[in-house]
Amino acid sequence: MPASLLKTLTFAVLHFSVGFGVTYALTGSVAIATGVALIEPSVNTVVFFFHERIWERFGGHTAPAG
Repeated sequence: MPASLLKTLTFAVLHFSVGFGVTYALTGSVAIATGVALIEPSVNTVVFFFHERIWERFGGHTAPAG
C-alpha cells in the first residue's frame, strides 16, 4: 500500500474518531455522534476541493525555485 494512501486512510480514521468523540461528549447520543462523524468529513472534503481550486486561481502561486 502506498504511503500516501495509508496516510489518507489513517487521517480518515482520526477525523472520524475526533468528530464522533466531540459530538458524543456534547450530546451523549451515539446516533447523533455517528451521523455527524460520517457527514462532516464528507462535506469537509467537498469544501476542501473548492478551497483548493480557489486557492490555485487567486492566491496559491509560489515563486519559482532558483
